[in-house]
Amino acid sequence: MTGRRARGIDRRAFVKSALAIGGASALSACLDRTDDTDVPTGSSTSLPERQHAWGAFVERDEHGNAVPVPHRLLLLLNYDGDGTPTEGERETVERALATLEDAYAWSHDGLLSTMAYSPSYFERFESSLPERVDLPAPEALASFEDPALDTADAALHLASDHGHVLLAVEQALKGEKDALNGVTVDATLTDVFSVAERRTGFTGDGLPAENQDVRGVPDSEPVPEDAPLYMGFKSTYEKTQASEDRVTIQEGAFAGGTTQHVSHMLLNLQQWYEQDDREQRVGKMFCPYHAENDVVEGAGDNLGSDAKMEKAKPAERAADEDGVVGHSQKMFSLREDGRPIILRRDFDSTDGGHAGLHFVSYQREIGDFLDTRDAMTGADLAAETPVGQRNNNGILQYMSVTSRGNYLVPPRSKRALPTPEGDA
Repeated sequence: MTGRRARGIDRRAFVKSALAIGGASALSACLDRTDDTDVPTGSSTSLPERQHAWGAFVERDEHGNAVPVPHRLLLLLNYDGDGTPTEGERETVERALATLEDAYAWSHDGLLSTMAYSPSYFERFESSLPERVDLPAPEALASFEDPALDTADAALHLASDHGHVLLAVEQALKGEKDALNGVTVDATLTDVFSVAERRTGFTGDGLPAENQDVRGVPDSEPVPEDAPLYMGFKSTYEKTQASEDRVTIQEGAFAGGTTQHVSHMLLNLQQWYEQDDREQRVGKMFCPYHAENDVVEGAGDNLGSDAKMEKAKPAERAADEDGVVGHSQKMFSLREDGRPIILRRDFDSTDGGHAGLHFVSYQREIGDFLDTRDAMTGADLAAETPVGQRNNNGILQYMSVTSRGNYLVPPRSKRALPTPEGDA
């Protein structure tokens, strides 16, 4: 491969590597290699109250599907103060986050973000979260899981079309940049928090193929060039996502907020690409009907805005009669008004030098995620049909969960070190 396409791949792969490494030198090198440094500024005074209101601010494809924002940074943060946060600390956190919004437009072409807080954070207060806020501590969700359970106090999820924006933001939040896209930085998150862990990644057509030289992916470089995710298919169809309204908390102190689940999964795709053929992969990702009838072309762009599961057998019947059940097939039974009950914004990763997936979902209650995960696990199918606990049971056998965390995403006006009563 030569010419502009090859140079484009080199540049995008370099940006991904720079983001994974982080630091001032990575930012400098990234800026030297990019031609997209002209990023629009924003305003922190005219943004939606919902932090998770990204849908109207991202690109859409010809079918109306949201185009995933390609570059991601997830910072897990620990509160460094003694006791409970002070008003001065709240003001510092708010100024730091508002600076990001003044520096970059609230857009895929600028910067999108959510600031969320864990059950561990709220345990420092004498009072408890309201009963209507469903935020249990994370736990293993299948008998074959043994994940690390996140105990960090907060999680800041950042997304942009531009990898150098995320690197610059991280430097500013750490107090290592005096200005951000022409905006003075006068408050930093590390005045209040320490970074417990940084997680990075990417999503979008071609990016997984450009970054497949990692453990977990065969040396044959099998990831299709048009695939947005390592497993070769798109997943974020408009009608296979909950609406932002559906995942928003409707009443109480945190009305306008949502909950967030964050987990990391290692992908092991040797069998997926080297032993399973195209028909088997389609059957396990979608359903046997799609595989037998060539419903899916390429990564699945031809499906439009839905996974087209209406003609598929119910999951139990497929598992019993076909000996295999598809991932989408299992999820279809959990729809409400024709759509799922969680909103996914996950992304692939090469953290640790291994192909992985950072699964990020937003839902009104963590219980909605737990119900969704139960459907994905399919324990009842394994107990009552020929499919195994993981084998031929969707895509379970190709991934292993390494961590899980639950968080509350307050509305924007309460995002700076909130109390359980919703004061901020």
